[in-house]
Amino acid sequence: MQAHEIDYHIYGEEMQYVEIELDPQEVVIAEAGSFMMMDNGIKMETIFGDGSQQQTGIFGKLLSAGKRVLTGESLFMTAYQNQEYGKKKVSFAAPYPGKIVSIDLKEYGGKFICQKDSFLCAAKGVSVGIEFSKKLGTGLFGGEGFIMQKIEGDGMAFVHSGGTLAKKILQPGEILKVDTGCIVGFSKDVDYDIEFIGGIKNTLFGGEGVFYATLRGPGVVYIQSLPFSRLADRIIASAPRAGGSGREEGSLLGGIGRLLDGDNNF
Repeated sequence: MQAHEIDYHIYGEEMQYVEIELDPQEVVIAEAGSFMMMDNGIKMETIFGDGSQQQTGIFGKLLSAGKRVLTGESLFMTAYQNQEYGKKKVSFAAPYPGKIVSIDLKEYGGKFICQKDSFLCAAKGVSVGIEFSKKLGTGLFGGEGFIMQKIEGDGMAFVHSGGTLAKKILQPGEILKVDTGCIVGFSKDVDYDIEFIGGIKNTLFGGEGVFYATLRGPGVVYIQSLPFSRLADRIIASAPRAGGSGREEGSLLGGIGRLLDGDNNF
């Protein structure tokens, strides 16, 4: 497998985007909805799957697309090809506040495992598939899902995280315990399992879930401080209820305060 060699630059702090520089005929693939802007001369084309099986016939294309369906993604991705003679640029934005992580698959032995919603874009030739957990407990209680994504190849890939990003380098046998939703991704040699928190009080009143993930080294692990699921839960909890009622954070006046500050939802 030989992926296209792309150059890139990541801009921004909290709301980042990655700018990919394409040489003539080079291609980058991206998730639908991540496109931000591009130079004139770049052709956009919708493809089945990740494009790595485009030469294997209709069955190979359907298999590649079917793998994406199992991870909850769309059947299609978008390919951007530079059809001019000079260098051209195309940019992709993270879907919510956080950080974009560049993954050079050559440095990770050709494989990186990540949460199913974290993949953003990659050089053509990089394969985006599914990674099944080998342990039943992980599949049943993994929180973010039994199926994770695996990114394979020898090119550059980009994943995004929520909030602040932490990179942990685990030594052989070293264990890191993490909230299941806070995992962005990890290298292929990291052993991933689910552990019961234990204790009746922790289970009933801890508010942190019943299980957490244990990651055993050696390898590299990326952790996010704000998973999108947490962000969505807070937004839903603060949204106005039917009939116009809602939680008024920081206001002693509640609904009356909304009338005074101009937030009138009738």
